[in-house]
Amino acid sequence: MSMAWGRRVLMMMSAAVLWQPPAYAQDSVVDTLSFLLTTQAVPTGDFVKDRESAEITRDTIGRLLLTELTTTPLSSSSGGFSYRFNPTLGTVERASESFGPFFTERSLTVGNRRASVGVQAQVARYSNLDDYSLRDGTFVTTANQFRDESLPFDVESLTLELDSTTVTAFGNFGLHDRIDVGVAVPFVRLSLEGARLNVYRGTTLLQARATASATGFGDVALRGKARLLDRGASGLAVLGELRLPTGREEDLLGTGETSVRTVLIGSSEVGRLAFHGNLGSTFGGLSRVLDYRGAITISPLSQLTLVGELLGRRISDLGSLAEERAGHPSIAGVDTIRLISTGESVNTASLVVGTKWNVNDTWLANLTVSFPVTDRGLRADAQMLFGVDYAFDW
Repeated sequence: MSMAWGRRVLMMMSAAVLWQPPAYAQDSVVDTLSFLLTTQAVPTGDFVKDRESAEITRDTIGRLLLTELTTTPLSSSSGGFSYRFNPTLGTVERASESFGPFFTERSLTVGNRRASVGVQAQVARYSNLDDYSLRDGTFVTTANQFRDESLPFDVESLTLELDSTTVTAFGNFGLHDRIDVGVAVPFVRLSLEGARLNVYRGTTLLQARATASATGFGDVALRGKARLLDRGASGLAVLGELRLPTGREEDLLGTGETSVRTVLIGSSEVGRLAFHGNLGSTFGGLSRVLDYRGAITISPLSQLTLVGELLGRRISDLGSLAEERAGHPSIAGVDTIRLISTGESVNTASLVVGTKWNVNDTWLANLTVSFPVTDRGLRADAQMLFGVDYAFDW
């Protein structure tokens, strides 16, 4: 049988399949993602091959999304107000002109028997996963191609709208001028809406459409910080953070595993200008993560701090999306194309700018915007964060 005749037979077999209406689903987020990537409302002539490729792609995308969504940085454990006892004056006074960064830790603690509590809301509309756009319909997940043709004859593409809102309540408590303990409790709402289209020889078929949403606690963080060296507002400190698997893994709200993060903190403050740097390492969880953070804060007024931060991390074994070709299991001369993970470490970074404003007494209002500065990983064009902090004695 000639190659041309074989193609005609394949096309006629596909065209002869009876029409079935596209399927719709509402389930857990992971189940919905699987539904979107594997459901065959209209078989294209080889169900086994399509299913195998779709499952490989599904597992790759699912792991990338789970790792990215559940390892986003939490706000700093350093409260906006930091106090120290001044033996010369015999009273407590502010230890810094600055209210500190948003995500980068500073070496200052909140102060002996002082506390800082607050809540922050972060909103993200994700637009890209590595080099692939999620929202414009160009995200090709699987394809079939004759080896003597320049373009695939059978292409499946995914459109995915993925949004999250994370509200984090936190508290930091000073056990000593040099020691803080704290907790951060994220509450997450995640929504997903997607559709997968199959284009076969110019004919477009809707294979699946689905929506899902999940609301619940993310992974809770317990933290402790010890100040090692100090010279006024400058100094060195170490921080330990325990992330508990309190978020539902099946809804991409949590990792399902405990992790431990350790951070070395350095700060230098001269008048109203301050610099902070962090170097951290995370063990356990889904992957080992090395992170670095740097911040510059300027306080032009005693009630106002302007913040600029760079947040970077290296996630081991996460990998990037890449196309893999495999020979068709039953039709000679045809390759299937699916997405796999390259498996290497991935570096991502984002830039954060914002303000902290002392509204009244010891109340702070916070506003930030963050932008990705690398083209790897799951990214939003911009993320907004709003929050309030309050400091008091306990």
